[in-house]
Amino acid sequence: MKRGLGLWIAIAMVGGIAAGYAANLYMDAGDLKTLTMVMGLITDGFLRLIKMIIAPLIFSTLVAGIAHMEDAASIGRVGAKTMFWFVSASIVSLTIGLVMVTWLHPGAGMHLAVPAASAATTAVDTSSFTIKDFVNHLIPRSIAEAMANNEILQIVVFSCFVGAAIAVLPGRAPAVVTLVEQIAAIMLKVTDFVIRLAPLAVFAALASTVAAHGIGVVATYARFIGGFYLSLGILWSLLAVVGILVMGRRSRDLLAVIRPPMLLAFSTASSEAAYPRLLEGLMAIGLPPRIVSFVLPLGYSFNLDGSMMYCTFATLFIAQAYGITLSLSQQVTLLFVLMITSKGIAGVPKASLVVIAATLTYFKLPEAGLLLILGADQLLDMGRSATNVVGNSVACAVVSRWEGALEAVVVVVVEG
Repeated sequence: MKRGLGLWIAIAMVGGIAAGYAANLYMDAGDLKTLTMVMGLITDGFLRLIKMIIAPLIFSTLVAGIAHMEDAASIGRVGAKTMFWFVSASIVSLTIGLVMVTWLHPGAGMHLAVPAASAATTAVDTSSFTIKDFVNHLIPRSIAEAMANNEILQIVVFSCFVGAAIAVLPGRAPAVVTLVEQIAAIMLKVTDFVIRLAPLAVFAALASTVAAHGIGVVATYARFIGGFYLSLGILWSLLAVVGILVMGRRSRDLLAVIRPPMLLAFSTASSEAAYPRLLEGLMAIGLPPRIVSFVLPLGYSFNLDGSMMYCTFATLFIAQAYGITLSLSQQVTLLFVLMITSKGIAGVPKASLVVIAATLTYFKLPEAGLLLILGADQLLDMGRSATNVVGNSVACAVVSRWEGALEAVVVVVVEG
């Protein structure tokens, strides 16, 4: 099943698009509404199963990973290297988006009039970007509440404290460490059960999207969508080069294990859905569990490469559509604003749209422009979700190499 999962997901993607297109052409409005509702139930059910796994899996693997580190200095060292990579990757992804949208000018041909200030814009809430709300989102009021709401960043904060406390205890609380390791093993097995339903969920998600919106949404925004995916392709190429430099001949193993999670994230437009399988796969090819279980959860909060590129690309697309030109200094400021506002937004519904809405307000761009990208957002969300999976996988490999743990694992594998 594991080896064939990628193939079945690919088949489900093609089948879902074909079924959705046929339904959009030949079904009446009432039947189409019923179909999309049924398909939506399947997709929502699968995503709820995945979210059911996320909190205990992150907690158990992160606590176990930190507890196995040599000392508090190791935790700080790995954390510093991880954040350095995240910031570096963020700058690269934001810059690629800025350069490509400036070069391609996908919104230049729309020639829209700037709407009146009183014009209805969007219902997207930007209030989550106050400092107070960010701190409240960062620090859990209750770990039970954080787990119930799947607040990844809050779970990470709590797990780091627990793991660090265990690591500095004289006896390292072996009973607790054994317990969390057993919980992690159980949750990975639960993941294996749930992931068998992935092809069905993929088929339902794509069939519902195409049936509701039709293939026409792709043609309407062809330059915008094509330009964004071309930009993602450049970022993927850079990440692939880094992966090859870090993993060497074993980069093929890295590609093999991230392909199914990447397809799953792409087709469901949810990088969360790929987390359990990705965690298991990276450890299976020899990346140290203590590093993977530390870096990966942080990456889901701080290393959203695809989402950050999309924010840059979409913001400037909207400016171009209204004939508004941003100066070089404004574009540089845009990068810094997005660097800050895109951090810690895990768990915020339609997070990228919220970031874009806040950015439009900051630069006094027409907020009504957000409506231009809503029609294609689902298709673009698929690409940025898959990119987040690739970026976090490479981050785990890079930090493992910097820690010198990758070479040690290779030796053990070869000798064994």
